[in-house]
Amino acid sequence: MYPHSARKPPDLVHLCSAAEWQAISADGEHRPESLASAGYVHLSTPAQVHLPANRLFAGRTDLVLLHIDPDRLSDPVLWEPGLPTDPEAMVFPHLYGPLPAAAVRAVTPYRPGPDGTFAPLDQSPPAPPR
Repeated sequence: MYPHSARKPPDLVHLCSAAEWQAISADGEHRPESLASAGYVHLSTPAQVHLPANRLFAGRTDLVLLHIDPDRLSDPVLWEPGLPTDPEAMVFPHLYGPLPAAAVRAVTPYRPGPDGTFAPLDQSPPAPPR
């Protein structure tokens, strides 16, 4: 399920708007459009998340990162190329099922810099949600 499965699963994050997080909290799970169209929820590692943030959400100031506890996911996470047509592309984690709100261990704002781009994520552990 995870690369180097003998080790602890890597930290995973999901990028969404603050409004989406409120809906996830109320509904108990997240079923983004990608779950219906591609069959999975896009995830990233903290070291990768700035890449899709810049490609898809440059300049947006309403984003949050959902820090995911992989042990609380019941559906499989597969590591696959971010560009399916390029097998040499960087691999990203894909959750093949809805993202349960109970798997979110912390929520942090993720804001772009003055130029609208997102910097790599600070690797210090996030505070638990309130």
